[in-house]
Amino acid sequence: MSSTPEPIAEATARELALAALHEITPDATIGEFRDSSVDADGVLTLRFANRMPGYPGWFWTVSVAQVEDSAPTVLEAELMPGEGALTAPDWLPWAERLAEYQAAQAALAAEGLETDEDLAIGEDDEELDDVDDLDASDFDADGSPILHAGDVDGVDIDELAEVASDHDSDDDDSDEDDSDEDDSDDDSDEDDSEGDDSHP
Repeated sequence: MSSTPEPIAEATARELALAALHEITPDATIGEFRDSSVDADGVLTLRFANRMPGYPGWFWTVSVAQVEDSAPTVLEAELMPGEGALTAPDWLPWAERLAEYQAAQAALAAEGLETDEDLAIGEDDEELDDVDDLDASDFDADGSPILHAGDVDGVDIDELAEVASDHDSDDDDSDEDDSDEDDSDDDSDEDDSEGDDSHP
């Protein structure tokens, strides 16, 4: 018995290919039959249009083969890019990417343009300017800056605390005024009561 695949009828291959695709993807994502090819080993490859969003130029690809005295069988079913399809760039080792970056930075420096290093130095200067605007109250005893979660969003927690404190103070003064008014009312009631007792 030979292990070399035998020619397989394309109609049979299409039926097998569609059955295999229906096991891995919804029917709505499979388009019309596009083409087929036979490789040197006699494996028949069929391509179907892809209707799945986000993959323009890709094809559902199924490889089918038939060995002597055996039924046709599916070898692979997958989504493969066609010519001009949108694909990820080829992977490059980190050393090669670093070399390209360093060459680009050197070219910028040679032309007198700002490099990433120059920009980083400028950012450091801005951070130092921010530190110059701080005073002793902005640092802990060990010299580390006092940070508040709200400061990250441009909100000064200390100012909010002062406003809240002033508001609480106003509320306390208002409560004291109300208390004084209540005491005054009580005194007035007592005077009226004493006046009533003086007349039988």
